[in-house]
Amino acid sequence: MKYLCLVYCEEGLLHSQPDSPADAECMAYFESIAGSGRMLAAEALKPVQTATTVRMRGGHMSLTDGPFAETKEQLAGFYLVDARDLNEALNIAKGIPAARVGSVEVRPIRELQT
Repeated sequence: MKYLCLVYCEEGLLHSQPDSPADAECMAYFESIAGSGRMLAAEALKPVQTATTVRMRGGHMSLTDGPFAETKEQLAGFYLVDARDLNEALNIAKGIPAARVGSVEVRPIRELQT
């Protein structure tokens, strides 16, 4: 089953705390999960100020600079994994280096009915 591990943290603190992961550590973790055959995709996101939110209402598009909502933590990146079950997905998520300074939301992927 596919699971999306969404990595959230305070951008200003992501790289400034003693437990903050370096890019090399994140890449090493990615490679270890990829080596297990469980990694489908993973990416870090650019800072939240580069985001644009799109809304369609009544056939009209509106654009807002920044994320959908003001929050203390921002979406920093994601890992898309193929895990046997939720427990395996949670074990993958707990090893994500950024979990030490933020949080990781684990959600199963819903297959669209076509």
